[in-house]
Amino acid sequence: MAAAPALSYSSYRTYLECPLRWKYLYVERRPETPRGYFTFGRVVHSVLEELVRPFVVPAARRTEGGESQRTLDDWRTGPATDGAPPHRLSPEELLALYDRSWSSEGYTSPEEEARYRSLGRELLLKYHDRLERDPPKPVAVEQHLEAKWDGIPIHGYIDRIDRTSTGGLEVMDYKTSRELSHEDARESDQLSLYQVLVESNYAEPVERLTLYHLRTLTPLRTRARDRSSLDPLHVRLGSVADGIREQAFEPTPGRQCARCDFRTICPEFREVPAGDGERLTALVDRFEALRADERRLELELARTADELHRAAEALGVHRVPGSRSVAIRRREEAWQFSLDSIRPLLESSGMATRLGQESPDEVKRLLRDPEVPAELRRKVSETGSRRVRWYWELEAGDGGAGTPRSAQRL
Repeated sequence: MAAAPALSYSSYRTYLECPLRWKYLYVERRPETPRGYFTFGRVVHSVLEELVRPFVVPAARRTEGGESQRTLDDWRTGPATDGAPPHRLSPEELLALYDRSWSSEGYTSPEEEARYRSLGRELLLKYHDRLERDPPKPVAVEQHLEAKWDGIPIHGYIDRIDRTSTGGLEVMDYKTSRELSHEDARESDQLSLYQVLVESNYAEPVERLTLYHLRTLTPLRTRARDRSSLDPLHVRLGSVADGIREQAFEPTPGRQCARCDFRTICPEFREVPAGDGERLTALVDRFEALRADERRLELELARTADELHRAAEALGVHRVPGSRSVAIRRREEAWQFSLDSIRPLLESSGMATRLGQESPDEVKRLLRDPEVPAELRRKVSETGSRRVRWYWELEAGDGGAGTPRSAQRL
């Protein structure tokens, strides 16, 4: 089985959304139609990189051999300076750089391009003013990092890594989107992945994660994730890596299909060849008719089973012979518990950790635990309710004599 490639955030999200689209993009390298908002974001990010770079004071990085740090001089880039501070872009130089970097790719009209171009000028000038009034302390900008996260290769380009006032690191990702909230930062898989990358490559711990909303100059900050918060992402990344290794590239239809560039070659939307149309139309019609029969038979089966149950209940019997089979009435029991009522009981008794996964089986295990006080077990059991379901099985018999040969659940 081939090794999975290193996963970036965008690659991971693409596979989750549709494995077939991932194949088209990352295996077959098919191009997508350019879109103006992507072009705009790319241009603004490239200009911000040059705007912030003069503020960078590099930090020590981990070596390949272990946890030891390289010195600051090991990580200096570019020619040595004479001690003069790096040149910071003036507003005029900033706008000139923006104009040189501008791309018209993907916009639907000259009017749309003009609106985005004006917005970019406004954002960059406001951000320039913010930097002059409150200079940042970045240790890297547009930093490409690679790592293996418990065996899963990952990589990514980090917009900015800042030094915090307490000596740790802050991971920052610029966003040009129209709206953004603190909830977006708290739930961002992208920031979680970047935290793992930074912590794998830098000696200092990540203390904060930030989505920087450029339209409002608002840093939406949240604390770094703890290990348990990162585990679900690791599981999802592992599932994606396994799917890629196994070449599981089935399409996943959904709302995203409306904006997909590959609809014409996707089997979900590919047209049936004209020569096969009549034959397949007949098969679809037959399938539809059989499905209708299936629903009718399911209803009739349920009504018959209920009538048989009521008759057996009235007669007090569990085995009812037929001409060829014996119908046997079975009883199935399941317990349900009010977990919202159980939690306060356990917490008030200092035994909240006794309940692992919140499921009926776990509650029943707790009720059998001799280390749990009997009174507490009684109160927990009182939150439960028993659900009984009757069902019928068929056993093949010899003329109704009930000799079992096989069983079939209704």
